[in-house]
Amino acid sequence: MRIRVGAFLFLSVAGAAQQQPVSSAGAAQQQSASSSTLAVNGHAGQAPVIQHNGRSYVDVESLARITGGTLGFQGSQITLTLPGPLVRPAPPAPAPAPAVPAEKTGYSRDFLRAGIEAMSVVREWRAAIENAIRTNNPVQESWVSGFRRTAESRIAAATAAATTDDDRKAIPLLSGQLNNMRQLSDRFLQLRSNLSFVPTNALDNDPLDQNILACAQGLAAQAVPGGEFQDVSTCH
Repeated sequence: MRIRVGAFLFLSVAGAAQQQPVSSAGAAQQQSASSSTLAVNGHAGQAPVIQHNGRSYVDVESLARITGGTLGFQGSQITLTLPGPLVRPAPPAPAPAPAVPAEKTGYSRDFLRAGIEAMSVVREWRAAIENAIRTNNPVQESWVSGFRRTAESRIAAATAAATTDDDRKAIPLLSGQLNNMRQLSDRFLQLRSNLSFVPTNALDNDPLDQNILACAQGLAAQAVPGGEFQDVSTCH
């Protein structure tokens, strides 16, 4: 912004900033008049102000200094150029929130492989018990414990491999099948310990054994590529 004023010592800042020529003698009289200072908002420093005959006058050089303006001289005119408004840089845009990966659905490959291995051990475990009963041989802790440890290890591996929501939902089904097999084994081990007679058809229509078979069928139906979780009540 430019303000042109006459080539005199003082610039009127009262009212509409009228131009007022001041002679050397008049300047001496103004020095004896009352004085104050001018402060400009947003700028450091002050400029002396002379009040004379109800008007206020400020030294243009001091005004240019505190406002950061410049003075230009051309003939009998002085041009006061004031700096434009301070443009503050816009605050940086906030960094975008990291994208939340979509929850994976279906069974992961590693979980599916570990789960199939665990259920294979359970199937072999049940088959060994059934064969012992139907051939009238005792169910013995020596070989039952081997199946138990292997099945527990495989289910632990499946649990560690779970990465999707369906994987985690299926873990209780695997654990439930393992608990069913433990109960079935413990029952026949107890009968062996008590020297109780075990008929060869002891598993026929046995509710717990039927649950084990139904659970195995329900899990097998899901153990396919792209398979998704479905609850199987008989596994609980």
